[in-house]
Amino acid sequence: MLEADGGGSNASRSRVFKQQLQALIADVFHLTVTVCHYPPGTAKWNPIEHRVFSEISKTWQGCPLRSFDVLLDLLRQTKTHTGLTVQAHRVTQLYKTGVKVAKTVMDALNIQLHEVCPQWNYTLYPRYLP
Repeated sequence: MLEADGGGSNASRSRVFKQQLQALIADVFHLTVTVCHYPPGTAKWNPIEHRVFSEISKTWQGCPLRSFDVLLDLLRQTKTHTGLTVQAHRVTQLYKTGVKVAKTVMDALNIQLHEVCPQWNYTLYPRYLP
């Protein structure tokens, strides 16, 4: 199960996100993937944000973020009082923007919308059995 924010590249309305989950996770690894998106405006209840982001702010408090290396080093130094640590790496790959997924491709997804909040909750099933 994936918990995802409601905006950005993994938004609940993102056709690319759903298509890529189907093609690169569900189909390749023959996994059933359930996704529950946080509704708009509720990311503040995301447990990761609560546990980690405040600690990150404390770690880099007063430090000028002058380079990606400095930023990554400070992120990696972050640790909560319960022992949760941050793993961070820089992704330098360039991604295409404005990618469109056709309706025919969306219709081919093996997706089941949930009864409760179907706009934010759904399950993708592998299309091919091993």
